[in-house]
Amino acid sequence: MSGIAGRARLTSSEAGAGEPPKTRLFAKVTATKLVSIVMVDLDPRALGVLRAFPRAAGFLTRANRRTASAGEDDTVVPVRTTAGLAAQVLLDEVVIAMFRHPRLLPRGVDYAAAAADIEAASVFFEENGWLERPSDYHDDPPAPTDAMSWKHQSAGMRYEHIVYPSEWEPHAGEPGRDRWLSHHSNRTAHAWAVKSAGRASDSWLICVHGFGMGHSPMLDLRSFRAPQLRAQGVNLAFPVLALHGPRASGPVRGEGLMTIDLVDSMHGLAQSAWDIRRLIAWLRAERGARRIGIFGHSLGAHVAALVGALEDDVQCVICGIPEVDIPDMFRRHSPPEIERRAYQEGVLGPAADSVHKVVSPLALECRVPFEGRYIFAGLGDRMATFGHARKLWLHWGRPPLATYHGGHVGFFWSATVRRFVEDALRSCGLLRTAPPPDVTGDETRGRPSATVAQSAAGPAEESGVQSA
Repeated sequence: MSGIAGRARLTSSEAGAGEPPKTRLFAKVTATKLVSIVMVDLDPRALGVLRAFPRAAGFLTRANRRTASAGEDDTVVPVRTTAGLAAQVLLDEVVIAMFRHPRLLPRGVDYAAAAADIEAASVFFEENGWLERPSDYHDDPPAPTDAMSWKHQSAGMRYEHIVYPSEWEPHAGEPGRDRWLSHHSNRTAHAWAVKSAGRASDSWLICVHGFGMGHSPMLDLRSFRAPQLRAQGVNLAFPVLALHGPRASGPVRGEGLMTIDLVDSMHGLAQSAWDIRRLIAWLRAERGARRIGIFGHSLGAHVAALVGALEDDVQCVICGIPEVDIPDMFRRHSPPEIERRAYQEGVLGPAADSVHKVVSPLALECRVPFEGRYIFAGLGDRMATFGHARKLWLHWGRPPLATYHGGHVGFFWSATVRRFVEDALRSCGLLRTAPPPDVTGDETRGRPSATVAQSAAGPAEESGVQSA
């Protein structure tokens, strides 16, 4: 790459004053094209795609090695490294690379500012006692009294668009407060709602989307299989996470939430949990909700678990392909050169972990009864790795855990996951009927055939198959 750039400079210098004008022009154009090629090669997304192949191969090698220890550690889930799994692992790595949009990558001046914010927030939180008592960071929100809703229909699905003021703000004097409040669209909370089929139901399932979603009601509804769940007698609500969908303030979805300044991601998680708790209060007050479940995917699983640690009288929480540690995600998925710079500047050090304690499901005790806690994860997930699911599983006391041999988005096609979720909702009293065969097909019949770990005894240290 450096050789190409060097030859381009040489060609340009050879076209000196003594060369004919056409020759100088040709040399200049040639040099410009070569430099453009180099810039394309340097695009972080392109470099990430090139790195995807060795990263996928390395993961499969480590999975085989750890699987060999499964007989000695009952918390290790064996992995069959099939061609299908390899393809999903590679797909995850490519998608991760494509998320490295140049707009989301920090510039040189961003590191020092982010490090100063993180350090100041860590000190501020310690002074207020929030690092020792993380739940005290969160206030209990009131139900909105001025919510509005409109009815819509798309692709044969009727839904409501619910809008209400968020009213969440960082604490007075909190680092990053003014920057966060500058996102004006984010001050309004949005949610989609779907009523159950047949007779009225007082059961509501709050479905929390993942990073980059929330812009399309139909996409959100389909990703949680809304038609099937609606037909089984449960009402559904789909809140939009902070800085997503209509709440976004940039062209890249979720742009303001995933910056090098981890104070922003902490604020995004805290506000998302607050908004969902306000939605729950409104559903109880205005829609007669009596049984509440929370179901989240990926980043939404983080928020779902956080709500489960803050909200009382929730019957179940289902965390699918969960991410539960944002600083770890930054360390894992940042390009190597950015990770090194972030450590050098103090952005990804202990202060970041301290600040995120107030929104960490691993630092808060879950208020949902043990029998209402459920987790599912992909053994080949390279985005929210299996290590995250395993940490949450251990922290929650080893509730039912279903696994499938696939990557991050592979859950959508997994009959195992579909049955697991339906069994969980039925056990918690949210589903009133068995799945209609004309809606869900034959794959919904029978009990889950996944690897399901339930309250198994064994070492609590982190040594899971996909923790690295």
